[in-house]
Amino acid sequence: MSALTTNDKLVRMANQISGFFRSYPDDEAVAGIHKHIVAFWTPKMRRALEAHGPTEGSGLDPLALKAITTSPDQNDSPIRAATNDPHLQGAGASDAG
Repeated sequence: MSALTTNDKLVRMANQISGFFRSYPDDEAVAGIHKHIVAFWTPKMRRALEAHGPTEGSGLDPLALKAITTSPDQNDSPIRAATNDPHLQGAGASDAG
């Protein structure tokens, strides 16, 4: 039994994210995957996946590969911001749900 490498784990996580977004149109899926990875992964994790993903046999889902190798239009992302910037809302405004 072999242990998973760091790259294997990153690919597995990226593919899980891709699986979630698979039901969306491709452009929205790619933008959503990209936004999720940028928001929740460390720069070190992103750099490692960007270096490993394009290699032959990486096992990376094509949507995830496109998400890490392009800069998709974030307006296409199905993920919406949960809160607004309270500074833009004015005095006394709240960003609570």
